[in-house]
Amino acid sequence: MAAIGLREIEESAPALVSLYKTAGDSLRGRGLDGLRAAVYLVVDYSGSMRPYYKDGTVQALADRVLSLAAHLDDDGTVPVVFFSTDVDAVTDIALTGHQGRIDRIVAGLGHMGKTAYHLAMDAVIDHYLDSGATAPALVVFQTDGGPVDRLAAERYLCKAARLPLFWQFVGFGDPGSTQFDYLRRLDELPVPDRRAVDNAGFFHAGPDPRAVPDAELYDRLVGEFPEWLAEARARGIVTGS
Repeated sequence: MAAIGLREIEESAPALVSLYKTAGDSLRGRGLDGLRAAVYLVVDYSGSMRPYYKDGTVQALADRVLSLAAHLDDDGTVPVVFFSTDVDAVTDIALTGHQGRIDRIVAGLGHMGKTAYHLAMDAVIDHYLDSGATAPALVVFQTDGGPVDRLAAERYLCKAARLPLFWQFVGFGDPGSTQFDYLRRLDELPVPDRRAVDNAGFFHAGPDPRAVPDAELYDRLVGEFPEWLAEARARGIVTGS
């Protein structure tokens, strides 16, 4: 059963009820019903992301991820990392007060810089280790372009393969852009030569991610998670339920 029940969602975040139900269908379809896992959201705060903040696309992604997390984690919050040239913020979104939360956070941030994946990854790793968690974690990592330091991003992903973290990269923007060639290569880094397990996935959400149907988005967010979970358990990387 879900970590947070439907009645609590109806009371604390009624606008998320439909998303919550759709997320549950996707999890059940992949045999993940009843799984307990942490969920993280990493969002790109580089200058090219400005339109996606302005039109509510980032808030929409946050709502969708929060609704998914309600099935997996009973604390009702999702840690969120905003990154650009540096880590701009490490904060959270919660069921209570989720509406407009992204705008409130961004209002307190500074200049929108470039795109340093590895610093955001480091922030997630530190947060997870500091939390003392043993359950696996799904990290939804959104970006609209490649990193400023590709080698550093690869190193962090490969090192993180020894931890119970699965990185689901989500691309925003032109599907024909070569910016996403790097993420496709990152998704395909060899196992076991470069990393202990395949700990990452990538899908492209297009120039208007809000237009991706909820069911499709959830299927893509958790599509590779069960395979990673099985392999990580077999190798002793995941020991929690």
